[in-house]
Amino acid sequence: MAHPTRTAVGTWSGGRFMHFGEPLDDERLLALLRPDAGIRTVLTADAYGAGDADRLLGRALEGLPREDYALVGAIGHDFYDGEREGAKGFPRFTDPRLRGPEDYAGYLRRATEASLERCGVDRFDLLLLHNPDQIGYRSEQVWDGMAALRDAGLTDLIGIAPGPANGFTLDLIDCFERFGDRIDWAMVILNPLEPWPGELVLPAAVRHDVKLLTRVVDYGGLFGGDLRDPGTLGERDHRKFRPDGWVQRGLERIERMHAIADRHELTPLQLACQWNLAHPQVQSVVPTLVQEAGPDAKPVEDKRAELAALPAENRLSEAEIAEIRAIGDNVGSMALKGAAVGHDGPAKADAWPLDEPLSELAARWAIDPARDLVKTV
Repeated sequence: MAHPTRTAVGTWSGGRFMHFGEPLDDERLLALLRPDAGIRTVLTADAYGAGDADRLLGRALEGLPREDYALVGAIGHDFYDGEREGAKGFPRFTDPRLRGPEDYAGYLRRATEASLERCGVDRFDLLLLHNPDQIGYRSEQVWDGMAALRDAGLTDLIGIAPGPANGFTLDLIDCFERFGDRIDWAMVILNPLEPWPGELVLPAAVRHDVKLLTRVVDYGGLFGGDLRDPGTLGERDHRKFRPDGWVQRGLERIERMHAIADRHELTPLQLACQWNLAHPQVQSVVPTLVQEAGPDAKPVEDKRAELAALPAENRLSEAEIAEIRAIGDNVGSMALKGAAVGHDGPAKADAWPLDEPLSELAARWAIDPARDLVKTV
C-alpha cells in the first residue's frame, strides 16, 4: 500500500484535458505526468477526455515498476451510459435517470475496472469518489460499493473528491460523520489565497482521521509566477470564469508574501505548498501545472522542477502561517456549491437546499451557514 506522497501531479495539468493554459504535445505531457524520484504520485479521473486521460497516463507509466509510484484514480461521472450535458459534463452515476441504489456498486466496479485497464495497472493506491452529488455524500449503498472495491483488491485506499467548484463544506463533514470509518482520504481546495472554505473541514478531518490532498494550490496559476495579464488566457481557458480583477488582486497579495518566501529560499509555488502542508491532516499537494501563453511564459517543466524540489522540512513558523492566512483572507468572496443557504427549487447535481440534518451538523461544528458559508463581498 502506498499513500500519496507530499507532492503530486494530476492529469488535469498540461492543458490537454481541462483547458488551463496552452495544451502540451504528447512528448511534453507524458514527461510532465511520468512519476519519478521527485514526484512519485500521479492522479487521474476517468471522465477527463472520456477515458483519454487514463490512456495517456498509462503510456506515461509504461515500464515503471509498480512499487515506484502511487496512483490515484477518480470515478463518478457516467460517460458510459450518460449523455454529456454541455458545460455541465456527464451526469453523476447516481443520477436517478441512469440507475437506482441497487445498481450503484455494480457501476462503481465497472468504472474502476475500465479505468485500471486504460491505465495499464491492476489496482489503484487510492480511489476517489469524484464530484459526488447529494446522493453520493449520503448513500450507504455508494459507500458500501466503494468499500467493496477495496475489499476486492482494486484499490488499497478509498476517499472523496468534492467539486468541481469550491464549497460542499457541510456535505463533506456530513460524509465524514456517516462514513469516516471507511474513508481514508479526501481532496479539498486550499491555498494561501483561498483558505476559505476549505479550512472549515480541517477539524472534522482530524476527528475522523481522514488524510487530505489539496488541489488548486497554485490559485489558478498565480503562484507559478508568470500569469500577469488575464488577456493572455485562451477562449476555452477555465480561469475565465473568475471575476474581473482576480489576477491583479492576487498578485498584489502574493507580493506581500514575498518577504516570507525569500526568508526561507522558497519560490512562490513552494511557499503555497508549504503553507498548505502546515495544516492538520494535509499530507499531499497537487498544484495545477500550467504552460501559460506568451513569450515570457515560464516553461511548465520549470514549475514541475520547483514542485519536485519542495523542501522536505516545513520552514514556516506559526506566526508566518497566520500572517499568510491574514494576507490571503477570502472569507465570503464567492458563492459556494453544495448545501446552500437560500437555495430554491429541487436539488441539482452540485447544489441543493440546506436541510435540517445539515443545519444541526453545522451547529455541532460551530459553523453558522448564514455567516460562514455565503458570499458577502
